[in-house]
Amino acid sequence: MGGARRDIRQRRGKMAVESRVTQEEIKKEPEKPIDREKTCPLLLRVFTTNNGRHHRMDEFSRGNVPSSELQIYTWMDATLKELTSLVKEVYPEARKKGTHFNFAIVFTDLKRPGYRVKEIGSTMSGRKGTDDSMTLQSQKFQIGDYLDIAITPPNRAPPPSSRMRPY
Repeated sequence: MGGARRDIRQRRGKMAVESRVTQEEIKKEPEKPIDREKTCPLLLRVFTTNNGRHHRMDEFSRGNVPSSELQIYTWMDATLKELTSLVKEVYPEARKKGTHFNFAIVFTDLKRPGYRVKEIGSTMSGRKGTDDSMTLQSQKFQIGDYLDIAITPPNRAPPPSSRMRPY
């Protein structure tokens, strides 16, 4: 198990196995570089809004998806900044300096019917940010998941996010 420690406990007659990975072990497993010349790209289905809020999960129910779909062929090592530039090619109004892009992965919930959303990061047109180099792979994106991007024009503040923390 690559050095991961395991705890085995007995609860109410059932065995529970818990795996703990230390921070050093996480750092030892860097993302493997993807050779884009030899690796087939994946189809990334991207849904955007321009009101600063992500789509509601019920918009993805019963085989339906929101109408604002972009289809991007890319790789698992695509960064949020790279995806931002592809979205800006399609939506010229998003090129304005200060436009905020908030990324979330929409995935099937294995415990209940329907979808769940996981915010993963944000970028801004014309500014460098800490999430710019974040990749799909690093955020546990799986082929078949959707990407939802809430775009906020520069003249409006983005809605508060659970990922934003004051320093």
